[in-house]
This record gives sequence, C-alpha cells and structure tokens, in this order.
Amino acid sequence: QVQLAESGGGLVQAGGSLRLSCAASGRSSRPYTMAWFRKAPGKEREFVAIGMWHGRTYYADSVKGRFTISRDSSRDNANNTVFLQMNGLKPEDMAVYYCALDQSQSSLPHIMQSEYDYWGQGTQVTVSS
Repeated sequence: QVQLAESGGGLVQAGGSLRLSCAASGRSSRPYTMAWFRKAPGKEREFVAIGMWHGRTYYADSVKGRFTISRDSSRDNANNTVFLQMNGLKPEDMAVYYCALDQSQSSLPHIMQSEYDYWGQGTQVTVSS
C-alpha cells in the first residue's frame, strides 16, 4: 500500500517562500508521476504542478514562474520524495496542498484528480497580506 506524507506548510508573508515535501512509502523505486494539487476554502481542488515519471514538468498558469516541482536526487531516496518550491507567494496561494501519485506510467500529463491513485493528507499553506 502506497502512503504519501506531505510536510513543509506553514504561515508566510506575501512575497515569501515555502518548500513543501512529499515522501512516498510502500512502493518500488521506479519513478512515478507525482503532482501537487491545492484546495482553497470555498473552491474546488485544483491542479498546481506535475513531475512526470520521465522527467518533464508542467505547471498551472497561476503558479508558472513562481513554483518549481522537483525530486530528491540522492541515491537512497531517488524518486521517493517530491518537492514543491514556492516563491513569491500571494494571498491567493493560500490553500491546503495535496500530493498525489499516478501509477499509470502515461506519457501524457494528468491534471484531473480522478487520474491519481494515491493522495496525501494535505498540508496547510497560509499567506498573510
């Protein structure tokens, strides 16, 4: 059973930075597509960024140029941890951020929640203006 655990959320002033981490356990070391979604109060959960199993990355227009998704490159933890570096945070970025894993090995980026097999519990990001 795959488990995903997010960490790194917190309170930051507008313009500040946070780095979220998502550690995956209970699966093989082969690379899987992992993504970040977020849900703000009163809104639907939305796609933020995706790190494809083959290395390509994609971003929502709202975070492009400010957020960066990456994987842990250390040998012992290769492909098991994904990060979301968030710079230039805005009040509208405030949300619960969720990590998700897609086992399909599709070559196409999946931005729909239904296409993901496993989810973390989420980590709160609060941005003060």
